[in-house]
Amino acid sequence: MASSGKNESTPKAKEDTIPSLTREAANLKEKLEEERRILNDVELSVVASRLDPLPPISLKPRRILKGHQGKVLCLDWARDQRHMVTSSQDGKVIVWDAFTNTKEHSITMPTTWVMACAYAPSGTMVACGGLDNKCSVYQLAQEEDLSSKKRAVAMHTSYVSCSTFLNSDQQILTGSGDSTCALWDVESGQLLQSFHGHNADVMGIDLSPSEACNTFVSGGCDKQALVWDMRTGQCVQSFEGHESDLNAVRFLPSGDAFATASDDASCRLYDLRADREINCYAKESIIFGATSLDFSLSGRMLFVGYNDYSVNIWDTLKGVRLTMLFGHENRVSCLRVSPDGTALCTGSWDYTLRVWA
Repeated sequence: MASSGKNESTPKAKEDTIPSLTREAANLKEKLEEERRILNDVELSVVASRLDPLPPISLKPRRILKGHQGKVLCLDWARDQRHMVTSSQDGKVIVWDAFTNTKEHSITMPTTWVMACAYAPSGTMVACGGLDNKCSVYQLAQEEDLSSKKRAVAMHTSYVSCSTFLNSDQQILTGSGDSTCALWDVESGQLLQSFHGHNADVMGIDLSPSEACNTFVSGGCDKQALVWDMRTGQCVQSFEGHESDLNAVRFLPSGDAFATASDDASCRLYDLRADREINCYAKESIIFGATSLDFSLSGRMLFVGYNDYSVNIWDTLKGVRLTMLFGHENRVSCLRVSPDGTALCTGSWDYTLRVWA
């Protein structure tokens, strides 16, 4: 009889455990929010109000790169500040000389919608991937068929949405529609570390600019931005606040904060030390999603591409819009500031790229 009574109480005990754990989790979350409020001793806007406003900005399109036969989806500058790699819906990956507008290499991928591309730090190879679920590396060589230099490095169970080399050509980090990020050895194609934490597609990743380069941030369709320790594969910080998918993430050049671009038509700045959102870049008149973003070399300006064909330039600290750039005839899908900070390149669904300076 005693053992029978014990067996009957076990399922009930389990039922009681779930609500109690839910309450405990809610209490812990409230305590964390309280700690964040204590640390939030002064608003960024208050501090920034003491700063002088930035002088007027005059950026003009200096180059228009034409060569893709489909929507431009991704771009990346080489460290020589002259070359860039772009990928498109047309299944092509093009390496450009941005000074002369010439195509130096054109690679035909086995699939359309090449959503990710990256230039290696050495400038001797590029990586790209998309709906083939792979990230492939191509050695850039003169007078040779680049297809023969192709090597598949990464393999996901869904499309590859983003990729970036670490501080050397030896390792590459990828994000995927399978909701994971992964670190790979370029030479062997071996998976070095996987990162599980998102509940939906990962759309953007960015490495911390610190010398150690041990952390990176990812953003996804679960409206979250997660900060990861590359050595352990663990998520060390998570940030919420957006009301729709995150399309891009980018670290402030100092590495102390990062910005996110979302389909909810806003961008947000999150501080790692304060563990909270410290600025929001939005206006009632902006109703289209933000697709891409990057900081100026100093971090004082934030460049954001939108679905309404425009690029907005924001004062990172004051949170005010400084000016807008017009020229594309379809949504701005990607943008990057050149490594020396002297130029901005934007890619669009109008099949073209524009270099602004």
